[in-house]
Amino acid sequence: MKYILMLILGTFFGIVLYKSEAASWFRIYEMFHFESFHMYGIMGSAMFLGVIGVQVIKRRKMKDLYGEVIKIQNKDKTVVRYLIGGTLFGLGWGLAGSCPGPIYVLIGSGESSMLIVLVSALLGTLLYGVLRKHLPH
Repeated sequence: MKYILMLILGTFFGIVLYKSEAASWFRIYEMFHFESFHMYGIMGSAMFLGVIGVQVIKRRKMKDLYGEVIKIQNKDKTVVRYLIGGTLFGLGWGLAGSCPGPIYVLIGSGESSMLIVLVSALLGTLLYGVLRKHLPH
């Protein structure tokens, strides 16, 4: 039952991404050229709600689907790794025209060229998994 619920929620999230134009290549292009507030507004509101959600989870000691208390680990406060990771992520996002989440939405909406992006993202994830123990963390 919980998998059906997750499928329904994921489908709803995909529809929201598509209808809000958050998966639109044109909107992403506008954002990177600082021509529109649209994407910044979406990301800013998501960050705001995310911060509130994390604080609610931590303070109320909420439980996951298995009944265990959700534990959110604190992140290291190093700057360099976030600058490098954010730059690589942003470059990939700019080149692909999509961040990882909307790739599936765009494929579902008929953008078959995004299959190349999906395969590349999966290969990049595999490469990271192979090289992870050799990278500074």
